Amino acid sequence: MHDLIPLSQLPVGRSAAVGAVLGLPDAVHRLEELGLREGALVEMIQGGSPCIVRLGGNKLCFRADELTTVLVSENAS
Repeated sequence: MHDLIPLSQLPVGRSAAVGAVLGLPDAVHRLEELGLREGALVEMIQGGSPCIVRLGGNKLCFRADELTTVLVSENAS
């Protein structure tokens, strides 16, 4: 199993699987409703704050404070 890193550290153009969504229950629930839940595959489109990630066929934009609650495991491919 790969180590989990904050989503903010995922390099642009790389994909990763969400390993954990941490934080206050309401914030975690909101992110999960957007599809950002354990096992979901995300791709970093634009780093920084805000960053843009691709999740399925959608692009989501996150501020840095939200990124610290999402941990991912980079895919080997």
